[in-house]
Amino acid sequence: MCRNIKMLHNFEPPATDEEVHLSSLQFVRKLSGCTRPSKANQAAFDRAVDKVTRAARELIESLVTDAPPRDREVEALKARARSAERFRAGPAT
Repeated sequence: MCRNIKMLHNFEPPATDEEVHLSSLQFVRKLSGCTRPSKANQAAFDRAVDKVTRAARELIESLVTDAPPRDREVEALKARARSAERFRAGPAT
């Protein structure tokens, strides 16, 4: 589940609210062990996602770096290359 959580700090343009929310949702799903909470747990699940989203946004906005901002397209190309290399290598023996 957590493989969809991506680094969101130091990008140009900055991470959107939707990206932060989706990462928070994945985090709460991993912690809770469910992708769809029961009706009895829905309110607690939603509260947790909201709180994690706020904390994540606060963290991202508070971090300081001297590194130049990363380009989303360049990072996506690197990720595709890593994936292609991993799957081209085949199963480990």
